[in-house]
Amino acid sequence: MRTLTALAVLAFAAPTVVDAKPWQGVEPGVTKKDEVVKKFGEPSRTVTQDGKEIIAYLGKEAIKGTSQAQFKLDPATGLIERIDVFPGPVIDKETIEQSYGPACPSGPAPAAPCYQRKLTDDFRTYFLYPKLGLAIFFNEDGKTVQSFTFTTQKAAK
Repeated sequence: MRTLTALAVLAFAAPTVVDAKPWQGVEPGVTKKDEVVKKFGEPSRTVTQDGKEIIAYLGKEAIKGTSQAQFKLDPATGLIERIDVFPGPVIDKETIEQSYGPACPSGPAPAAPCYQRKLTDDFRTYFLYPKLGLAIFFNEDGKTVQSFTFTTQKAAK
């Protein structure tokens, strides 16, 4: 199973509580595991990591448009805490900006979603959209998407 060490450093700067952006009808902090299984079928793998259950869809069970999708559960609530999506098709920066919003301007953050450009521990670029509960990680080329992380603000800390 693919993991990103960079996800451990993901932190949201916005001090206010925001809803997470849903993906395929699954919303972090709201959707339960049984709803995911009902929607997508039995997962390819279920593992426990750091005391949290992760269900993954890959290979022949991969969700349409992905090479893999992982759903991390909060053991206290049974709710999906985070969704990691590894896209199947190539997605570039321009498509991301058109879909989710441009870079944040200097000064006060605008009302509309915008991203903050960040670097992982291994110096890969990612865009953090704090108002959406979304981080988008790029491949080594810095131009194409490796993965999306949809999460609640609480889980990102």
